[in-house]
Amino acid sequence: MHLNVVRLHPLAKLPCYAHPEDAGLDLFAIEPTCLAPGESKLIKTGIAVALPPGTEAQVRPRSGLALHHAITVLNTPGTIDAGYRGEVGVILINQGQQPFEVTLGMKIAQMVIAPVLRVQIHEVEALGASPRGGGGFGSTGQ
Repeated sequence: MHLNVVRLHPLAKLPCYAHPEDAGLDLFAIEPTCLAPGESKLIKTGIAVALPPGTEAQVRPRSGLALHHAITVLNTPGTIDAGYRGEVGVILINQGQQPFEVTLGMKIAQMVIAPVLRVQIHEVEALGASPRGGGGFGSTGQ
């Protein structure tokens, strides 16, 4: 499967897998910025993608940034639809106690390409029973 990528900025790095078995492609920042504690910002990657039909890209946090700096993707996972052709951006939030410096070329997130299932919507009068029923948040115990 191919992923077509356009560099929109001369300093943009193409997404890449760090290791052959990785699920996520690394995404890189094209501009330095500082995230104050509690602050969120859209970080540009300088790339646009054309996803294969029937797929989406999920933008996810990097575990090292989350563990060591409390930096995560605010709307995780962010979804890039197959029809989107604009610049890929990552909304980072600093949930830590210290300012965090995003540097030029820094790995800021990972992008996982995943299949998308399309469903047909059918309005019904009632839903079938299930063992769980309507049990929601915390209904299965600790």
